[in-house]
Amino acid sequence: MADTTFGPNGWIPERLGSLAGKTYVITGGNAGAGFQASRILLSKGANVVMLNRNVEKSAVAVEELKAEFGADADVRFVRMDLSDLASVRAAAVELLDAVARIDALICNAAIAQVPTQKLTVDGFESQLGTNHYGHFVLCGMLFDRIEDTNGRIVVVASLGYNMGIKTIQFDDMNWDKNYSANPVYSQSKLAQMMFAYELQDRVRAAGRNVAVYVCHPGSSATSLISTSGGLLTRIAWWLMTKSPMVQTAEKGAYPEVMCATEDGLEQRALYGPTGRMEFVGPVGKGTLNPHAHDKAVMSKLWTVSETATGFRWHL
Repeated sequence: MADTTFGPNGWIPERLGSLAGKTYVITGGNAGAGFQASRILLSKGANVVMLNRNVEKSAVAVEELKAEFGADADVRFVRMDLSDLASVRAAAVELLDAVARIDALICNAAIAQVPTQKLTVDGFESQLGTNHYGHFVLCGMLFDRIEDTNGRIVVVASLGYNMGIKTIQFDDMNWDKNYSANPVYSQSKLAQMMFAYELQDRVRAAGRNVAVYVCHPGSSATSLISTSGGLLTRIAWWLMTKSPMVQTAEKGAYPEVMCATEDGLEQRALYGPTGRMEFVGPVGKGTLNPHAHDKAVMSKLWTVSETATGFRWHL
């Protein structure tokens, strides 16, 4: 049953009023859906801080956005490499010095379908280390500042959570024995969702004031696969982008912007396209399968994540 909360066209940026005075922090804001989300937020007068790995691409993105929205557009970036926890911590400290408020942190950046096992500088499998552990620490370090404005954390997941083993391979988190690009990517996105849903439970239990939402971009023409996938994956994806089963990066940004701004959303939900296979179509509440919020697995993942990263949340 498709969600009709926002009418037949689903959620669209025209629903947004002025966002003047609000500050949005977004990981991976210099390309793809993250860049488009930054554009939409800036178009409504918001301040945007991008946390990006690549300095040159970030400078170009900031230049493009200022060219579009005027030299006074409040958009900047802080260099941060999600795959390096020291970089995440340093960026969080720099950000806390630089911004007085965070209305939403959008965890948008990710790597995908890495063809052969790679480890981060901290010794984690690269997709889990980047997509989950990096954001786990970042959210924890920024949490109090987000709470100051009754703000939000938005986790950008993927329909990939439905593929692979549909749980966390706790006995071999780095997949030393059975590495395969797709199942490992699926686990990293499932881990992000489980982190978000477990965080919802912990925030509620502690009586804290941060809302946590989970969304996915559907099937969008972004650079994600073309930057980290293997050759065959990249070719297959390029062919698919020519089909009606893939939408623009701008449409892929709608779910994360909606979750960062729209009132009255449910937290234990998954937002994204509601059309064919939930790949494309009007944005609303999609299907959330129960393995994504299996309480025993979520709780264990939280403990494992704190131990692995050496970062303890204070909730």
